[in-house]
Amino acid sequence: MSANASERLIEATRELLWERGYVGTSPKAIQQAAGAGQGSMYHHFAGKPALALAAIRRTAQELRAAAETALGGTGPAYARIEAYLLRERDVLRGCPVGRLTMDPDVMADAELRAPVDETLDWLRGRLAGIVQEGLDSGEFSPSLDARETAAAIVATIQGGYVLARAAGSPAAFDTAVRGLLALLSPRTAR
Repeated sequence: MSANASERLIEATRELLWERGYVGTSPKAIQQAAGAGQGSMYHHFAGKPALALAAIRRTAQELRAAAETALGGTGPAYARIEAYLLRERDVLRGCPVGRLTMDPDVMADAELRAPVDETLDWLRGRLAGIVQEGLDSGEFSPSLDARETAAAIVATIQGGYVLARAAGSPAAFDTAVRGLLALLSPRTAR
C-alpha cells in the first residue's frame, strides 16, 4: 500500500503542477488528488519540494521516453524527425516540461529546474545528432547546421504549444509543424 500511496502522490503532483504550477499546488490539494493523508505524504517525501522534484523527474523521464520512441526508430533522418513532430500530443494542455519553464518558482530553484534543463538539453542534442545523420547522408541541405536546426525544432514545438493554447485550437501547432517539415524536406523531394 505504501508504494501505491507514493505513486499516487507523484502522479497527483505531476498533474497539479501541469495544471496549476508550483505555487498553485498545495500539499492539501496533492493529498486530496492522491487520496492520501498528510502522514502518508510526509512518510514518503520530506515535503512539497521533494515531492515536486520526484514528479518533475518522472515527467521528464516520460517525455524523453515518448520522444525516443519516435526518434529512435529506423529509417531516414527526416522520417524520424517527422515521426517526432507528428506524434500524438495533447496540444492544448501544452508540454508538461515546457510549461515548467514558465513557472517562476520552478525556475528559481536549481534542484527543481535541473530535470527541466537536462531534458531540453537532451532533446536538442538528440535532434542535432539525427539532423547530423541527415547531413552526413546527403538527405538534408548542407546549408543546415545540426545544432541550430535542432534548436529550431524544439522552439517550433514549444512555440506551437503556446500559440495553440492562445488560440484555443491545435491548428496553430499543426501549422507550425507542417511549415517546419516543409523547410526540412529532403533535398530529393524539392
